[in-house]
Amino acid sequence: MTSIPLDRRHVIGLGAAALLAGCAMPVRQSAVPSGQVLRATVLGVPNERFIPSQGIGPLEREVLGKLREGQARRGITDLANALPLNLLAVSGGGEDGAFGAGLLCGWTEHGDRPVFDLVTGVSTGALTAPFAFLGPSYDPALRDVYTNISARDVLERRSLTAAVFDDALADTSPLYRTISRYLTETMLADLAAAYRDGRLLLIGSTDLDAQLPVIWNIGAIAASGHPKALDLVRRILLASAAIPGAFPPVMIDVTLDGAHYQEMHVDGGAVAQAFLYPPALTRDRRARLAKRLPVVDIEAYIIRNARLDPQWASVNRRTMGIVSRAISTMISSSGYNDLLRMYFTTQQDEVGFNLAYIRPDFTGELKEPFEQAYMRALFDYGFQQGRTGYRWAKMPPGVDGSAPPPTR
Repeated sequence: MTSIPLDRRHVIGLGAAALLAGCAMPVRQSAVPSGQVLRATVLGVPNERFIPSQGIGPLEREVLGKLREGQARRGITDLANALPLNLLAVSGGGEDGAFGAGLLCGWTEHGDRPVFDLVTGVSTGALTAPFAFLGPSYDPALRDVYTNISARDVLERRSLTAAVFDDALADTSPLYRTISRYLTETMLADLAAAYRDGRLLLIGSTDLDAQLPVIWNIGAIAASGHPKALDLVRRILLASAAIPGAFPPVMIDVTLDGAHYQEMHVDGGAVAQAFLYPPALTRDRRARLAKRLPVVDIEAYIIRNARLDPQWASVNRRTMGIVSRAISTMISSSGYNDLLRMYFTTQQDEVGFNLAYIRPDFTGELKEPFEQAYMRALFDYGFQQGRTGYRWAKMPPGVDGSAPPPTR
């Protein structure tokens, strides 16, 4: 047989073919057809989730109805005697979630941590939020999550080819197992009981197919009694923390008109890194205050699991260095913009604004993903501040016209 000479293009082509043959490409079921996401359901629970950008009404009715139910269960039937509402939003921030966890546990030690009527969480905040929602009895578990886990409890690194042929650079099966170790049937029952008591836990994720934010009603799912409720709540928390590209998306099976589809969900921070309450909660508030009519006192607490002072760095003049730095800058700016949005909304609604964030006096540096020593130091930093009485900021830094925090 006559041999055929191979030039460099042939070699590269054959090498790529061999590489493709050895790589199993991720597969999925069909996505929900365009414009039909509002009609798709996961468990068949009518109020299992909300898509506010496609209509805020269902979310508003759920929040108002449930909070009124909570007041009624405590014997309150009119606004003049209404109990104050305490709201908590816990933001994303990866390993920096140790700050919020420490602050909450220290707040318990200080003795004046309220029972929250509404808790929202995104990304690492989604992992914190169920513990914060259920209160001090879950502080030991919250502490354990942020001080005794390491990278091996969160991810398994994939090969370099994953960037091209797979759906992420790492596998988060370990994180799902970690979530499952804490989010048990007992915890699910406690979440359901809190929901029936008139309180709400809302978690944000992003439907990547539809490019829409999704707000999951965790208490309603827990209280549904559906046999798949526990797995769904675990997967929602995993999805909310699924940083696109770094962590795999979470595929959620849904049904539409009897047909089966899959939605691709990633980190809720792709849309917003924190959120508070729907407009209906305070829609008539200013008008009632102007007429000196009674309103419910509302205090909003926001835990921003991040620094707000710029983090200086000498950026390498290389593609990946520039891209990485630009993404980091966009995430930081997005988080600050979320704070501004929430601040000005609360000021307009005459709602108390209370902000916690990692201040420049914390000097620890993260040397590798989910470094245990860093997370323990940050947890202790938040814990000590909470235990001695945290000095909640009444506005985001820079809003009052003062100089922004110093650059480190």
